[in-house]
Amino acid sequence: MLDKKRPSRAAGKNARRTPAFLKNLRGVGNWKEVTAWLDWRGIEDIECITPDQAGVARGKMMPSKKFTSNTSLALPSAVFMASISGEYPESGNGFTYPEDDGDLKLVPDLSTLSAVPWESDPTAQVICDLVHQDGRAVEFSPRNVLKRVAAQYAEHGLKPIVAPEIEFYLVHKNPDPDYPLTPPVGRSGRPIGGGQGYSIAGVNEFDELIDDIYHFSEAQGLEIDTLIHEEGAGQLEINLRHGDPVELADQVFLFKRTIREAALKHGTYATFMAKPIQDQPGSAMHIHQSVVSLKDGRNVFADENGAETDTFRHFIGGLQRHVPNAVIMLAPYVNSYRRLTQGSAAPVNTCWGYDNRTTAFRVPRSDPSARRVENRIPSSDANPYLALAASLACGLIGILEKTEPDSPAKTAVNNDLIELPRGLLEAVELLEADARLHDVLGEPFITTYAAIKRVEFETFMRVISPWEREYLLLNV
Repeated sequence: MLDKKRPSRAAGKNARRTPAFLKNLRGVGNWKEVTAWLDWRGIEDIECITPDQAGVARGKMMPSKKFTSNTSLALPSAVFMASISGEYPESGNGFTYPEDDGDLKLVPDLSTLSAVPWESDPTAQVICDLVHQDGRAVEFSPRNVLKRVAAQYAEHGLKPIVAPEIEFYLVHKNPDPDYPLTPPVGRSGRPIGGGQGYSIAGVNEFDELIDDIYHFSEAQGLEIDTLIHEEGAGQLEINLRHGDPVELADQVFLFKRTIREAALKHGTYATFMAKPIQDQPGSAMHIHQSVVSLKDGRNVFADENGAETDTFRHFIGGLQRHVPNAVIMLAPYVNSYRRLTQGSAAPVNTCWGYDNRTTAFRVPRSDPSARRVENRIPSSDANPYLALAASLACGLIGILEKTEPDSPAKTAVNNDLIELPRGLLEAVELLEADARLHDVLGEPFITTYAAIKRVEFETFMRVISPWEREYLLLNV
């Protein structure tokens, strides 16, 4: 574990004099305490944000006095049907584009209120849920989709626990998209090279930037477990502590903003593209998953004697059976499939195994009480709410249908045949064809998400790549 700088001793003394709820508002849902927290910090503006289908923060900013007056917040429904390039799908394949573009309401989740530490004026942010005018949850909202999956676990007396690991690259500022991305220059003054996996020296190249990531995170109540340098040139990974899926998705959502802002402060970009640099490793968002009993908090992947349970096997069986059909939620862009290639560090199979990093579903070494399954397929460009919803939905289906897994792989399996879809359209069709995923995730989400992905593919097809100019211009 990398232990970065912590607040000074004097800051700690001041913090102890401060009422607990003023230090960090996470877990509070009381308008009186919210008002006190805002006043104590002198907050002038509030960013009311919610993730769209891409995981991009959408919302409104307002003065804090207006926020605490319980004003009504709304956004056009079309905002949540736009592609990553800002285009909109046409009606078809079960999707109907809303001609009236009516408003959807934003309902602040007060437990997520936190500071925005990179702003020059005192500013706070709050994550909002998306609801219809009559108060019903918007079925295709990513945060609501994840809540829907968690609620279905609860119906069966279960609660999923997750711990995401997020990889990203630091790259030179690149205002012209026609030029390839390049690794940044660290404090040594030399360009960062690859092959730096777990290198402390590699991390130290970005000491001041990483300090800001820690400080920004601490100011927001975000908990980093560990930070490492990955194999790629300027590629880092942050691991988060395990916990509730919605809370962890919120953290990833905020972490992405935080890391980008810290990088910009130091004159560089942070990117969560799945494959940003040619011939460098891709970036993943591995998801560690376990399930506990709501009755007694026991990990249901282990029995009283520590042995593996039927629930554990069936969870893996569900992942093997349904994750290929949910890959569009784990690898959501054309670029994502450049990472899922044969012989790479990313898995392209549906195998599972014990501490086998070539499998899609790895069971790390642990005590029985901490037994978990790591899904290694998701890429870091995935919307965290949808990636968690998809993976947990597949595991739940396996539990409910008692799906038996294959035997665990005991050798390297990533050079075998690719068992995942190879591109966006194939992945969309697999999602649409899986009736059980429709049941768990909801029809309105499936049709909306599929329509958005189709329009993104058509947008991509309008772009002529350097490969085409290199090999087709004078040869065909």
